[in-house]
Amino acid sequence: MVKELKGIAASDGIAIAKAYLLVEPDLSFDKTEVADTEAEVKRFQDAVAVSGSELGKIRDIAKESLGEDKAQIFDAHLLVLNDPELITPISENITNNKVNAESALQETTDMFIGMFESMDNEYMRERAADIRDVRKRVLSHLLNVTIPNPALIDEEVVVVAKDLTPSDTAQLNRNFVKGFVTDIGGRTSHSAIMARSLEIPAVVGTGEITHDTKEGQMIIVDGLEGNVIIDPTADQIAHYEKVKSDFAAQQAEWNKLKNEATVSKDGHHVELGANIGTPEDLTGVIANGGEAVGLYRTEFLYMGRENFPTEEEQYEAYKAVLSGMDGKAVVVRTLDIGGDKTLPYLDLPHEMNPFLGFRAIRLCFANKDLFRTQLRALLRASVHGNLKIMFPMIATVNEFRQAKALLEDAKAELLAEGVAVSDTIELGIMIEIPAAAILADQFAKEVDFFSIGTNDLIQYTMAADRMNEQVSYLYQPYNPSILRLVKMVIDAAHKEGKWAGMCGEMAGDQTAVPLLLGMGLDEFSMSASSILKSRSLIKRLDRTEMAKLADEALQQATEEDVVALVNKYTAE
Repeated sequence: MVKELKGIAASDGIAIAKAYLLVEPDLSFDKTEVADTEAEVKRFQDAVAVSGSELGKIRDIAKESLGEDKAQIFDAHLLVLNDPELITPISENITNNKVNAESALQETTDMFIGMFESMDNEYMRERAADIRDVRKRVLSHLLNVTIPNPALIDEEVVVVAKDLTPSDTAQLNRNFVKGFVTDIGGRTSHSAIMARSLEIPAVVGTGEITHDTKEGQMIIVDGLEGNVIIDPTADQIAHYEKVKSDFAAQQAEWNKLKNEATVSKDGHHVELGANIGTPEDLTGVIANGGEAVGLYRTEFLYMGRENFPTEEEQYEAYKAVLSGMDGKAVVVRTLDIGGDKTLPYLDLPHEMNPFLGFRAIRLCFANKDLFRTQLRALLRASVHGNLKIMFPMIATVNEFRQAKALLEDAKAELLAEGVAVSDTIELGIMIEIPAAAILADQFAKEVDFFSIGTNDLIQYTMAADRMNEQVSYLYQPYNPSILRLVKMVIDAAHKEGKWAGMCGEMAGDQTAVPLLLGMGLDEFSMSASSILKSRSLIKRLDRTEMAKLADEALQQATEEDVVALVNKYTAE
């Protein structure tokens, strides 16, 4: 039976494929007594064997697609699965106590987990986590329940999930994952941002997609309008195939602008850059005619692994991006962990409000060795391209001075070692805290550039968590209060002869672009898939007219008034 849902259009495009549910399975069971313990032991051993085969396959895929270091976690799981000191006691528990395999597995592994977690040795505590993961996999086979694993997808699907973590999306294979739909999230949630980076159609915030969809059902994802159709009719499929074809034709038109500069109708040039998370994302930047990398989110180097990336690993990643951009600007944001981005191997304190807590530059100041490793890797890579370094979550001028001093120390150390470092590196800050925006005139005297991170700037200014659907109506990028802060930052930069960019999702928003052009924004950095669409729009806009629009927008009372004004100006 056809079911239609409405969500938030998070990434352009149309996807039509079978549903793949990426949801946690129910692994509950009852403890029971068994008469045939020999058969029960055999059932347990079969589940272990299937789990081993599955883990080997996952490890091979991870090694090929994510690298040796990411695959090592599955080697650790295989070691646990093949450890007779763990497996034999489970079989003995079944035989001696005549209990079902699920119960014996749970009881025995609980004992080992408790033992490992009580140890002072960090390595041994990590083994407890490995045992938990392995137990979950074996239990799923005992219960005949499937544990979803995006790395194992080998046919065209639409991924359906409550939400997608950065590590989930990092495993998605674009050859098979044609789109995704989530219960929660908004246009600036990480799942939405990653969908645009991967150029996969996505609809988020449907509220109930995981409850309404069964594995294998046909599903249509309309990432243009935010519609999702489960079990569509033949007519609906035909209609969306046509929409998909029309969108592809529109993309082909935009693609003609790939090698052109971004110049407004009256001849004003601005730079259109892309936001990336890994060196692999450069393919999309170049394919979409990106003029720069306006934001390299380095935290993805730290995710999906068991330990910190080494200086050498980081150096190779930064070098790959700088070399790949062939002299075009690359703005690298230093580590931005915290908030909703955590690392399993970094013990962060539990916080009532992590978005306002111990994160980003604050965490780096408290972990100077961690920060120093990244700074050294960046400085070493600087000779391979046009590097600009940006510090996130800066609230005070002293924080910028402290970060700059640590960078200078790392540079002096490298030069003393005889390592070459570029002498043209620009240093900037991400403007995402209202305090920094208001004090932009003072910051502008000390930094080389600003990059406005609107995703956080909006939530902090409006006191509205961007992940909280109850207050999502307050996430208002066109609210005059936000526009005034943005204008304040741009004007402060220009007064000191510095440039101002924007790397938040607002930079690629087709309603915001005319306003930002009119305010004098120098660089727009967005998901690569938004570049050509934005270039096409800017080429049709007169910057002088847009300046009038921006001035008028700043005097409005509501976001709705601003949107109506933009529509009026751009329709003329």
